[in-house]
Amino acid sequence: MTLPVLYSFRRCPYAMRARMALWVAGVTVELREVKLAAKPPALLAASAKGTVPVLVLAEGRVIDESLDIMRWALAQHDPENWLAGDDPALIAANDGPFKHHLDRAKYPGRYEENGETDHRAAALALLEPLETRLAQAPYLCGETRSLTDIALLPFIRQFAAIDPEWFAAQPLPGLQAWLADLLASDLFAAIMPKFAPWREGDAPVLFGPQT
Repeated sequence: MTLPVLYSFRRCPYAMRARMALWVAGVTVELREVKLAAKPPALLAASAKGTVPVLVLAEGRVIDESLDIMRWALAQHDPENWLAGDDPALIAANDGPFKHHLDRAKYPGRYEENGETDHRAAALALLEPLETRLAQAPYLCGETRSLTDIALLPFIRQFAAIDPEWFAAQPLPGLQAWLADLLASDLFAAIMPKFAPWREGDAPVLFGPQT
């Protein structure tokens, strides 16, 4: 049987959330770990954007947006009912304004503008609505983890890792507990093994809960 091919990069937050959805959905893929400094021609042929994740389905259709990969996977099988917790507005706030400030707080040398501290404060302010939600329930859309939790998790993980002591001192007890819970999960551990960068001709590396 021909499996879908997933081009991924272990630490990319977009690729992380795609891998988590594929894993929960029980979709086994051929994983091709990408070295971003030397992108393989097969990736560029599949998606001219040259970014990960990229999922090439068995029939040849290409899905090259992480949220689309998540939703496709869960449409195949959604055992934890993640799609019931799909909040497009919350995800857009994460992928847009929060990601903007996260990048500038985490990588200040990459941007001409100054204000690393200002960007960190702006990102922190965008987390306040999440804290409000988590004061009412353990997850962002209710009592169980959902697509929205997993879509935001890798980015909040990055933000917390900029300065863990500073993040731990912020008045965000709900968000801190939420983050610790998801990072300690079997799901997160399952999607984070290390793989050597893929090269044309390498033996397939199968990735999924059935492997």
